[in-house]
Amino acid sequence: ELALGKNVLVAFMPWCGYNYEDAIIISEKLIKKDTYTSIHLEEFELTARDTKLGKEEITRDIPNVSEEALADLKDDGIIRIGAEVETGDILVGKITPKTETELTPEERLLRAIFGEKAADVKDASLTCPPGTDGVVMDVKVFSRRDKLSKTDDELVEEASRLKDVHQEYKSAELELQMEFHEKLGALLLNEECPAAIMHRKTGEIIVDKGAVITHDLLEKVESEKIEDLVMEENDVCDEIKKIIREFDLDVEKLLSKHKLNVEFVRKGDIDLDPGIIRQVKVYVATKRTLQVGDKMAGRHGNKGVVSTIVPEGDMPYLPNGETVEIILNPLGVPSRMNMGQLLETHLGYAAKKAGIYIKTPVFEGFPEEKIWQMMKDQGLSENGKFVLYDGRTGEKFDNHVVVGYIYMLKLSHLVADKIHARAIGPYSLVTQQPLGGKAQMGGQRFGEMEVWALEAYGAAHLLQEMLTVKSDDVEGRTRIYESIVKGDNSLHAGTPESFNVLMKEMQGLCINIKAVSIEEN
Repeated sequence: ELALGKNVLVAFMPWCGYNYEDAIIISEKLIKKDTYTSIHLEEFELTARDTKLGKEEITRDIPNVSEEALADLKDDGIIRIGAEVETGDILVGKITPKTETELTPEERLLRAIFGEKAADVKDASLTCPPGTDGVVMDVKVFSRRDKLSKTDDELVEEASRLKDVHQEYKSAELELQMEFHEKLGALLLNEECPAAIMHRKTGEIIVDKGAVITHDLLEKVESEKIEDLVMEENDVCDEIKKIIREFDLDVEKLLSKHKLNVEFVRKGDIDLDPGIIRQVKVYVATKRTLQVGDKMAGRHGNKGVVSTIVPEGDMPYLPNGETVEIILNPLGVPSRMNMGQLLETHLGYAAKKAGIYIKTPVFEGFPEEKIWQMMKDQGLSENGKFVLYDGRTGEKFDNHVVVGYIYMLKLSHLVADKIHARAIGPYSLVTQQPLGGKAQMGGQRFGEMEVWALEAYGAAHLLQEMLTVKSDDVEGRTRIYESIVKGDNSLHAGTPESFNVLMKEMQGLCINIKAVSIEEN
C-alpha cells in the first residue's frame, strides 16, 4: 500500500498566533526523527546536435573555464556519479560552434591574421540550476552511431564491445541450460523413463520406454533439438513438456535481447530525434527536510503552511509528559464543517492506545458511538479533550484541549522549489520589461494595484524608480548600473519603452501621434 504520510500527535489550540489562518506549528522532534524528510530525484538533460556550422561536442575541454570547475567531470566531459553539486556547477561540458556575428572584434582580427583557427567555439554546458543541490545518482548517455562517421579507434572499441556482448550471451545461455538440466534431473534422474522419446523427423527412438535415466542420457536428449522431441502423453510427460516450453521461451527472450544489444553497439540509440548525435541525462538526488514555508495537509482538505518550528521542550505536553508534535488551529474546523478530522483525531488516539490499526471505508465508516466507546475502554477522556501543560512555563492551560493522532502528509509544494530572487536577468524583446517566473529568471510583477498603493502613499521617487529604471527604461537602467558602481546613488529616469510601444500601437491604428519635447515646443 502507498503510505505518503505519518501518524502524528496533534493538538487543536491557538499558540501565540503562530497558527493564524491555517498555519501549522511543528515540533523540532519531527525534524530530528526525519519524520517528513524526503528525497527528490531530478532529471537534467543535454543534447548535442549536428548544426549547420558543425557538430556540437560533449567534452571536458571547455574554453575559459577553470580547472577547479572541471574537477568532478570525467574525461568525456560528463560528471562522475556520487559528485556533490550545487547551483552553477557544470554537470555536462558542451561546446558549440560560434556564428560570425557572435565573434568579438578582437577575435575577428585574430581570424583575419591567423586564418580559421581562432577559438571558434563557445561554452554551452549544462549547469546546475538555481535552488538545486544534491548528489549525482545516475548518468545515462544515448548516442547515434553511423558506419561512415566512425573513426578507427571507435571501430576497435566496437569490436571489443561486441566480443563482450557475445561472451555475456554465451554464459547466460550456459546458465539457462544448467538450470534446465537441474529441473529435468529433479524429475527424471534414476527414474524409469515414463515414455519412449523419439526424434520427430527421423522417428528414431532416442530413449526406450522404461530405461533408467542417467546424466548421459539426459545430455543425449538435450543434444538433440528440443523442439524435435515427441513424447507419449502422461502426467510426468506434461511436466517435462512444461519445463521444455519454459526453457524455449527463455532461450528466445535471451536471443532477442542479444540481438538488441548487438544492434545497440553497432548503431547506438535509434529512437533519438533527427539531428541529435548524443543525449545525456543526469539524475541528481536532493534531500529535503521539513522547513518553514512547506505545505502540509491531513485527509480532510485541512491544508496549511508550516509557520514555525518549536523546540520540543517548548511544545505543550500531556500529564504523562508526552509532547504534542503538531499544533493546528481550531478555527479551521467550524466554518469548513469538516468534522472528519476531529473524529479521526479521537479514533487515532484510541487506536494508538489499543495498539491496533483501523481502516474506515468512505461511506460505511466507523460509527461515532463506537469511537466514544473505544475511548472509554482505553481509559481516555470521554469527550476527547485533555489537560495540557505549557512547555515553556509548565503551567496548565485554562481549557481542556482536543488531542489525538492524525495522518498528516507533506505535499510537494516545497518552499525550496518556489523561492526565487533576481538581480539582473533577461528582458522581453518587445516591451523591454523583465520576464516573469522562476524558470525565466524573471522579476516580481509590480501591477496596477501596487502602483495605486504607492500613489496613495505619496512615494513618488520609489514609484518613478519602479516604472522606469527597474523596468523598461533601457538607457536609464544602464546609467543607474554605472552610477551605483561609481558610488553615486542618484537617478536620472528616461522614457520607458512601454511608451514607445503604445505610440507604435496607435500608429498601427492609423492615428498620427508623435512625442514632442518641451524645448522643441
